[in-house]
Amino acid sequence: MSKKPTKKPQWVIEKEQHKKAGVDNVWLFGLHAVRDALMNPKREKLRLIVTLNAQNKLEEAIAASGITPELVEPRKFNAPLDPNSVHQGAALEVKPLNWGSLSDNCIGAEVPRVILLDRVTDPHNVGAILRSAEVFGASAVIGTRHHSAPETGALAKTASGALERQPYLRMRNLADTITELQNMGYVVLGLDGEAEQTIESCLEGRKDLPVALVLGAEGPGLRQKTKETVDHLVKIDAAGGFGSLNVSNAAAIALYASLERS
Repeated sequence: MSKKPTKKPQWVIEKEQHKKAGVDNVWLFGLHAVRDALMNPKREKLRLIVTLNAQNKLEEAIAASGITPELVEPRKFNAPLDPNSVHQGAALEVKPLNWGSLSDNCIGAEVPRVILLDRVTDPHNVGAILRSAEVFGASAVIGTRHHSAPETGALAKTASGALERQPYLRMRNLADTITELQNMGYVVLGLDGEAEQTIESCLEGRKDLPVALVLGAEGPGLRQKTKETVDHLVKIDAAGGFGSLNVSNAAAIALYASLERS
């Protein structure tokens, strides 16, 4: 009996489409994502497609950006998006952001916190993690060039504007990145439901140090090489079993647990 072909994730389809087209451009969609991209002076904007209703809602952002929008009827919305995308009548073609190097983003904050992602490929999870990272003041969210969610419209919409403000780096090798952070003075903690110590107990008396938190994909968790490279394996105290937590929720809880509170 022949196997039913596995459906490709949307981010994989988008990445392949970009590769075939020979471009690195990204289509952002949704009012929040488009508004924040229009207001971001660091974002290179190429083409804006809007309905009249969306244009009215984005009027100030469009004026600030200086871009001339293409006005279309709602039924003739022709941006090259997935048909299931909830675009709210706004789509913006952009170049991906360039946040610079690891040291550019991870050195200098008063109490640096960094999130590293080990094979977290779902753009919705990464978008939610970017939102939490912004809320808790993380210096960066770091994935890998392969086996991590690239910058896509779905990621940007879930991030609800955070993608424009929260550094999202994609490095060549996760273990090398962990080592580089350790050389910068970071304590690197890998989240693992089988760990014996909690984040709080591991960082007791050391929360003033730079801390990097490494999270794996739901199910497989951290790779063995990652476990061997981090300084300590830790678990979330309140979770009982880490495997039951969504990775984006785990990231938010881990960030909060790593911060010193009076």
